[in-house]
Amino acid sequence: MTTKSRRSERPTALTHVDAAGRPGMVDVGAKASTRRSAMAEARVVFPKPVAAILQRDGMRSAKGPILDTAIIAGTMAVKRTHELIPFCHPLAIEKCRIEAAFEMPTVLVIRCEVAVSHKTGVEMEALTGATVAALTVYDMCKALSHEIVIEGVRLLAKRGGRRRIVDGKVRS
Repeated sequence: MTTKSRRSERPTALTHVDAAGRPGMVDVGAKASTRRSAMAEARVVFPKPVAAILQRDGMRSAKGPILDTAIIAGTMAVKRTHELIPFCHPLAIEKCRIEAAFEMPTVLVIRCEVAVSHKTGVEMEALTGATVAALTVYDMCKALSHEIVIEGVRLLAKRGGRRRIVDGKVRS
């Protein structure tokens, strides 16, 4: 491992804590507005019989269309992230795309991509959108089983700002 690699892995100072250790919102006033985007995912793991029922029924439950409802809920959450996470800046979201598909017979993968032209990134918005969409799927399917698991919520990609993340790894 090179010195540069070690340096990039070292945690930097927390940005939401001042010198006295008190929390506060980051001042982004001096930063340049640039195009920033992020993609996050969450995985919903179903018991085998439940996954089979959902796929057979076209991802509809007694509560209605599961994926359509999850996409709407995730999109709403993206736009309101600053109301949920105390130090997130309110942003005029320019792009929000949520997709969901079974990538394995029992695993539904939800991906949320968010973009904005601003002075701060949209990682938290993408993570919030994917998570709330997954929670909505759980809510709409829990009558079938309480053994559904939400896992693997993670940031997949980030562009704009000082750091770039691709495939969940920091890139120069």
